[in-house]
Amino acid sequence: MADITRRLGWRHLRGAPTAHIRHHRSGTLVHDGPGLSFWFRPLTAALSEVPVDDRELAMTFHARTSDFQDVAVQATVTYRIADPAVAAARLDFSIDPDTGAFRGTPLEQLGTLLTETAQQHALDVLARTPLSAALVDGVAAVRERVAAGLGAEPRLPATGIEVVAVRVMALRPEPEVERALRTPAREQIQQEADRATYERRAVAVERERTIAENELASRIELARREEQLVEQRGTNARREAEEQAAADAVRAQAEAARSVKLAEAEAARSVKLAEAEAARTLKLTEAEAARTLQLAEAEAARAERVARAEAEGAREVGEARAQAQAAWLRVHAEAGIDGTATLRALTATRLAENLPRIDSVTVSPDVLTGLLAKLGGGPPEAAR
Repeated sequence: MADITRRLGWRHLRGAPTAHIRHHRSGTLVHDGPGLSFWFRPLTAALSEVPVDDRELAMTFHARTSDFQDVAVQATVTYRIADPAVAAARLDFSIDPDTGAFRGTPLEQLGTLLTETAQQHALDVLARTPLSAALVDGVAAVRERVAAGLGAEPRLPATGIEVVAVRVMALRPEPEVERALRTPAREQIQQEADRATYERRAVAVERERTIAENELASRIELARREEQLVEQRGTNARREAEEQAAADAVRAQAEAARSVKLAEAEAARSVKLAEAEAARTLKLTEAEAARTLQLAEAEAARAERVARAEAEGAREVGEARAQAQAAWLRVHAEAGIDGTATLRALTATRLAENLPRIDSVTVSPDVLTGLLAKLGGGPPEAAR
């Protein structure tokens, strides 16, 4: 279909390469050819678009054979419009100037023409052919007759139509007839299949027997070889045991010799270690005894010196205390104090040495008067 565009009262047509455009203006042919593109006014233009590409027309129709059997024919006719001017003059290929669509149905008319013409020739050839021959050679016969009939049809060139090819895809009878026709062939095929099955079974049985015999022979040979294998294995095991025993004996002897050498070496090393340890222990014991003796002598000398020093100090301290005590007593004796007062003074001194610390002492007047009187050597009244 042509592509038409509107612009301010004008129309622009753009055709396809496979479409032949014919443009008449006021009865005069202005444009004629495929794939045109031009401007036109819709009120004065008469446009026709004739397709010039190859077109396929599929058709299916029924026919009757000479033995009055109905068959269905499926065919395809390939055609093209060889003379677009003639076709446009014989059929209405005019298009709408606004939409580009066909005003009529020219392609349907061509299809009807070709279908009826092909059907006429196919019916003619099948009416003289029995069903069995039609099923065998009917496709080729119908195709040749339809192609020849369409080629000799005077109306097609007068309409500008050229038939390119004719193909007949199938020619089939009714389903019941087709099943009936298939039955003998199916039975024959089934018989052949059964015979092939029986033959295959016979061959399979024979082969199974041969296989069983071969298996039995194989088992016998396998048992014989297994017996040989057992004997060989016993021989090998016996030889292996003997070799293993010899190897174990050699290994035991070598191990015993190595153990003896290791024991002797270990004993010698142990003796050396014991002697070295005894010598080291003896040296350590002698050194420890000497060090202990030296320490004991030094400690005894130090203890003796300390004891002497302490005794000397204690003697000197005792002598000093005795001298001080004698001097103190002598002072009291020279002062004319009686023995009782002296003892009291000694007691007070010892008591003062053993008393805890006294921060303050409160002395009453009576005690102070008595002490002063005693220190002055007179009666208390005089002290007052």
